[in-house]
Amino acid sequence: MEPVSLPEPGIPAGSSSSVAQGACHVLLGVTGSVAALKLPLLVAELLKIPGLEVKVVTTERAKHFYNAQEIPVALYGDEEEWQLWKGRSDPVLHIELRRWADLMLVAPLDANTLAKVANGLCDNLLTCVMRAWDLSKPLLFCPAMNTAMWEHPITARHVEQLKAFGYTEIPCVVKKLVCGDEGQ
Repeated sequence: MEPVSLPEPGIPAGSSSSVAQGACHVLLGVTGSVAALKLPLLVAELLKIPGLEVKVVTTERAKHFYNAQEIPVALYGDEEEWQLWKGRSDPVLHIELRRWADLMLVAPLDANTLAKVANGLCDNLLTCVMRAWDLSKPLLFCPAMNTAMWEHPITARHVEQLKAFGYTEIPCVVKKLVCGDEGQ
């Protein structure tokens, strides 16, 4: 079964342009870490790669850290999940996004969403996509949280659980955090 063409947010199904032939589709997930401030920069850098097409899935908490007007690609959140589906034969956005994507990158992955995914919870569009992810495709995750949260023993367990699912961790870097702490 061929996936349906995903509508752009706010545009009815069937009105969006078709996907370019041969393009690599990257689904970028963003969560409520202060590192989400860098979303516009990350999208801009990804778009410099020839043949790459990007769509963004955001959590509600992530929206606090960036201006949606600065994101030049389709941006999906919980609201779009429910607007798209009206009846039994309508597409389900989290399934259509997982079908569309060749690769998923979750950057940043906050402690809250890390815990949800590690424990199988899927209560928003992003966690539903991750729960429905085709494990034959790469899923990369970039943990980002305060050092005290990162060093809590449960975090290591959660990271290991995601790795056990077959997801790939992009490790934290040591730097000065927005809160002023130095750490990972």
